[in-house]
Amino acid sequence: MSTNKHRTSLKDLARELGVSIATVSRALRNSPEIGKEMQEKVKDLAKRMNYRPNPFAQSLRKEAPHVIGVVVPNLVTHYYAAVLDGIEAEAQRAGYSVISANTHEDSEAEVRAIDNFINLHVEGIIACLSQNTTDYKHFEEISNMGIPLVFFGRTCLSEKFSSVTANGDEAAQQATQHLIDTGSRRIAFVGGPNHLDMVRRRKHGYLEALRENHIPIERELVVCEKIDYQWGMEAVTKLLQMENRPDAILAFNDIITFAAFAAIKEAGLQIPEDVALIGFTDDPHAGYVTPRLSLIADQSQLMGETACQLLLKNINGDSKIYKKIVPQELVIRDTSSRKK
Repeated sequence: MSTNKHRTSLKDLARELGVSIATVSRALRNSPEIGKEMQEKVKDLAKRMNYRPNPFAQSLRKEAPHVIGVVVPNLVTHYYAAVLDGIEAEAQRAGYSVISANTHEDSEAEVRAIDNFINLHVEGIIACLSQNTTDYKHFEEISNMGIPLVFFGRTCLSEKFSSVTANGDEAAQQATQHLIDTGSRRIAFVGGPNHLDMVRRRKHGYLEALRENHIPIERELVVCEKIDYQWGMEAVTKLLQMENRPDAILAFNDIITFAAFAAIKEAGLQIPEDVALIGFTDDPHAGYVTPRLSLIADQSQLMGETACQLLLKNINGDSKIYKKIVPQELVIRDTSSRKK
């Protein structure tokens, strides 16, 4: 892995070998004008120096476009679409274009997306981890190459990269406290994989509220495994089939929230009379369903704008690592309005 603090150019390779840039370029293209021995020398050095060809530079002689890459786990959801909207708005104001890649919550797709962005010579990257990413080597490579990168939502390598996150722990604590204040005592938390920092923060807030109110923590009411609608439906259905079922559910994100809503309805139970529900989502559909969903709303567009602002600082030479928190808002509607 290269430890260069800048991207290797044809000029760097030429200088190292004591030949012209044209010779290096032809060798990399397997031109018959260059002997096999020199071709191998150039390719070997290019590999060791982690050289990546720049298709933009190849197609545009003078001005390379100002482009940033954005990696999201699930572009179909309102949250990620709104974050991307914020990134694009801020990037446009600064004269940058945005290319996005949807990993579909798959770590291998995430690695490919990052690799593609390196090959495209984007000026910086904004990323949110896929739910099954536990190996961060591709981000280590970004750090070693000196490519600016900012995480949002789900993060890693906090000592190397700036990040923008929400105050999920505080928001989860407030939401759980609201459920307790309106009479719930057996409150379940349904979330994604435990290794995600976003899941840990939200679960921590939920547990803190239970502790502060001297409510016993029951392991069977804390279900964290996957961010998937079908899994969410099955997980909530199992909770509702318990002999002493939960009387409230705090759902980790929009996918789990709507899955929980559907599972409760399918079980023939009333919301909030039988089971109260609060979810982390700013999907506008939450206000259209019946009963209307109580929720913890992200300021997702602001999160995107903030992430882009931090990235532009890095691109412009600011090497400081920033940790920004965008607050969430508890919105009380019908699904949690049961009174004691």
